[in-house]
Amino acid sequence: MPLKKYIRDIQDFPKPGIGFKDITPLLIDPIARKETLDLLLSTIKNQKIDKVKGVESRGFFFGILLAEALNAGFIPVRKPNKLPYETISADYDLEYGTDTLEIHIDAIKKGERVLIHDDVLATGGTAKAVCELVERLGGEIVQCNFLMELSFLNGREKLGSKNIFAAITY
Repeated sequence: MPLKKYIRDIQDFPKPGIGFKDITPLLIDPIARKETLDLLLSTIKNQKIDKVKGVESRGFFFGILLAEALNAGFIPVRKPNKLPYETISADYDLEYGTDTLEIHIDAIKKGERVLIHDDVLATGGTAKAVCELVERLGGEIVQCNFLMELSFLNGREKLGSKNIFAAITY
């Protein structure tokens, strides 16, 4: 199934000059959503995964589905002051500014195998910050898993030798 037909381009969102990839049509269609989940699972289904980290907020949609399919725990990675318990944080650069991500300090135990999932790999700043959080807590990153990759932004370069998979590449 050509999944790109379920991704809608929105110009000048959230700021002028930004081309936003809207995944709402993909989420609405149950067959496309299931095929996307199967594709995201295809490269990790035979690996032991203890935790899936979903990145706020669009990474939560497939992140929780991946965790369920893998019989793994789900860890939300959120913007500052959104998590109720003690956190650690990492700063990162965006295409249009800077931001911070946080995770609970007890979300990962040393040696746990972690799948990182987000909706898009763009410049790599968000993914690099999430990898840093996992590693600071002692987790082992099995894969960085994305719904989409904007390859022209070279985000893979920031992730070094990490195992990376994207269901759709632009």
